Amino acid sequence: MGFLDLIRSRNKELDFMFDFDLIQDTSKKIYMKQLAVQTCINMIGRTISQSEFYVKKDKKIVKDDMYYCLNVRPNPNMSASHFWQTVIHKLIYENECLIIQSDTEDLLIVDSFTRVEYALVDDSFKDVTIKDFTYSRTFQMSDVIYLEYSNKKLSTLFDGLYADYGELFGRIIEFQKRKGQIRGLVHVDTTYEKDEKTQRRLQAYIDKIYKAFTDKAVAFVPQQKGFKLEELKNTTQAQSVDEVNKVVDGFLNQVAKALGIPISLLHGDMADVEKPNRNYMTFCIDPFLKKIKDELNAKLIDKKDYLAGKKMETKRVSNINLFDVATAVDKLIASGAFNGDEIRDELGYDSSGDPIHNKYFITKNYQESSEALKGGESE
Repeated sequence: MGFLDLIRSRNKELDFMFDFDLIQDTSKKIYMKQLAVQTCINMIGRTISQSEFYVKKDKKIVKDDMYYCLNVRPNPNMSASHFWQTVIHKLIYENECLIIQSDTEDLLIVDSFTRVEYALVDDSFKDVTIKDFTYSRTFQMSDVIYLEYSNKKLSTLFDGLYADYGELFGRIIEFQKRKGQIRGLVHVDTTYEKDEKTQRRLQAYIDKIYKAFTDKAVAFVPQQKGFKLEELKNTTQAQSVDEVNKVVDGFLNQVAKALGIPISLLHGDMADVEKPNRNYMTFCIDPFLKKIKDELNAKLIDKKDYLAGKKMETKRVSNINLFDVATAVDKLIASGAFNGDEIRDELGYDSSGDPIHNKYFITKNYQESSEALKGGESE
């Protein structure tokens, strides 16, 4: 088994990173596949990298070393945004991502490892390698942060789609190339010798002539006895550039659907962007954040502390304009359904610490009719 075969058997999700048609296919249509996958995954990575990770205890954010590590500098060589983007890339590409904590309490993303699975005890990870350094010790599942995408059919879907779209894309490109192709016939007198040496010289002369026609604005060719060039009219019906773009967009749309990204949002449509954006955050980003939050809670928070109210929370990027929701906030507080701190928490803000925000208020128009009439009579 070759080196590439070992890597491909290690994780099926890496198949598209070693496309042999990248080497063999001169049309280089493989870029369509990489463009679609990179576009979608980069979009998810950029969104999650803007999230905030923190420990919340007694309704207050605990800003300690862990908060700094998760949101500012996980390790000396990576910023928090770069760190989380890399995590998402590995999680989707490779279907899993392993994060360990070094002796200096830095969070490090593992490049390669070997997982040993057990039925009743913690799985273990050995041959843990980061760049050019390999740990000699074995890590237990309880000592690491291990994320799994749980979508083993994703690479199969990409490969199946590419088999169809890639072939169609390659054909359209070939037709497009033929549109401007120079075609011609060479008439050679039968008095020419048929030996191989003469044929090679003749072919070299023909190539030289057509290279001059192709590269030069003005080209003169001397006429030779028994040798005649005849250019043919190109009648190839080539596809337009729009047809090429439609195939690329079609493949991109299918990849976006597989990852839960609204197509209109991916293409930058500005009409009614609120609903696609809400669906993107709900069905694409929130599941990733929930997966990360659950793993951080399990590995960084003790069971006793978690049951006592201490837990890891995430605050994703939001495009809420406070002025747009001001009327709705006023109605929620005026009806007595929520207090100020509950509203602040829902909007992603910390508790104010002011006791007045823990009280509930009901305006007169939300009170019972009998109490309202009684108040009016007394007046």
